[in-house]
Formats: sequence, C-alpha cells, structure tokens
Amino acid sequence: MDSYIIESNKKKSRLPARLDFAQSGTGLILGLFMWVHMMLIGSIILGKGSFNFVAKTMELAFLSETGHGFPIAVFFAVLTIFTLFITHALLGVRKFPISWKQHRIMRDQMQMMNHTDTNLWYVQVITGFIMFFAGSVHLYIMMTNPGSIGPYMSADRIVSGNMWPLYLVLLICVELHGTIGLYRLCMKWGWFAGKDAKKSRQALKKFKNRATIFFMTVGILALLVFIVIGINHRDKVGERYGSYVAVEQVEQVEQVQTDTAIAVPAEPQVPVVEGTLESEQAHEPEIVQEVEVTHE
Repeated sequence: MDSYIIESNKKKSRLPARLDFAQSGTGLILGLFMWVHMMLIGSIILGKGSFNFVAKTMELAFLSETGHGFPIAVFFAVLTIFTLFITHALLGVRKFPISWKQHRIMRDQMQMMNHTDTNLWYVQVITGFIMFFAGSVHLYIMMTNPGSIGPYMSADRIVSGNMWPLYLVLLICVELHGTIGLYRLCMKWGWFAGKDAKKSRQALKKFKNRATIFFMTVGILALLVFIVIGINHRDKVGERYGSYVAVEQVEQVEQVQTDTAIAVPAEPQVPVVEGTLESEQAHEPEIVQEVEVTHE
C-alpha cells in the first residue's frame, strides 16, 4: 500500500509527450515539403526550360549579377531537410517493434482487429524503414553536389549514373509515407474534425487517396521525362543546360554573320597601274646603292 502511494505521488515524465510532439512537428514539415518538392520536380513535364528556371531560382540566381546563382543556398536548404529527416527518423524508431517476437504479436493483433488506420501505420513503418536508407543516399548526393541540379545533369544522374531504381523506390515510399502521415496527423490532433467525426474521417481518407494518386502520377511522369532526356543525352554526360543554350546562341549568331557576309557584295578592287609599279621597283636599287656608298 505504501509503495502504491509512493508511485502515485511521483511526478510523471513529460518527455514522451514532448518527443511525440516533436515527431509530429518534423513530420508535418517534411510532409508539406514533400508535396512542394514534387510540384517543383514536376516542372520538368512542362519542358527543360521550366525545370532550369526552378533550379536557378532555388540557387537564388535572381540575386546574382552573372545569373549563375549560389549553389551554397541549395547546400544549406538540403542540410536543413537532412537534419529534420534524421531527427524524424530517430523519433519514429522508438515506436517500431524492435524484435521479431514483438513484430509477430503486432501482426497477429492487426489481423484480428483488421483496422484500416492501424494497417496504414504499418505501411508507414515499412516505407519509413526503406526511406531511412534510400532518402539518406539522395540527400547526401544533393548536399555534396548542390550545383548539379538541372535538366541535363539531373537526367544524367538518373540514367548514366544508374540511379533510377533508387529514385523509383524512393518515390513510392515518400508518397505513401508522407500522405499517410499527414492524414494520421489530422486524425491524431483533431484537425478538420468538424461536427461529425465520422464524415470528417471519410472526407480526409478520400483526400488522402486522391493526393496519393495525384502526386504519384506527377512523380512517375517526371521520372519518365528525366529518363528520356538522359537517354538522349548519353553522349554529352556532364554538360549543363545553360552551356548548351549558350552554344546554340553562338552558333545562331555565327550563322547570321555568315548569311550577312554572303548577302553584302564585295567591294571593287582598285586596279594597279603597271607603270607606277615599275617606277617604284626601279627606284629601289638606287636607294640601296646610296646607302652602301655612305657606309664606305
């Protein structure tokens, strides 16, 4: 009895609640970033120029006098996302089953309950585990090569660098994990609950499914466009989109100059009078002879 009173009088730790709140906060930021990031990547569907504009804007090219931008800005942006990514992963691991026995117990309970949201949480566990490795590789490459984002360089990395299988797996995992995570956050914290909780849940599920289909479609189309560009650009690996445009502009200017030179008639040549030429040649030996005499 005394031990029960002592235990009940102990102050409960708020650390688990704070860690849970931090996990929700980092997940919310990463989930919204994933949606924005996918829309920016999807600009390649509109053309190489559109994606190059997005890449240069991320490099703050509008603040550069030369227009080349500052790749260091991309480095710090990726570093921030990488830090949030690792923090969110470490906070999420504490809820994962850490042994095969715990995993079997959880699977048995899931089969017994057959609860949709519990099954969605399990999908998050699987996709999160895969993302921890695939996402880390992608973020590390972007952080160490911040100036390699562009229509050609990104396509070369996907095709010539044989990164397309990694990006395909990462695309599927990110879309499922992020969209499910945002849905579960709304359920957990009561966002958009409304007066009827059941109808709100159904509406959020429909929105989640449509968002998953939309972003998955955009991501797959963007990946296919990059693959096509990378295949056509295999013989010029490492070439930047800006330099290619510059070469085209120089070639156009040279072609215009050539056409202009052909169109303008050549100036008439002045005829040379034979007598004048002979006279000049006749005086040259005399001048040489006078110089020799002077030296003597």
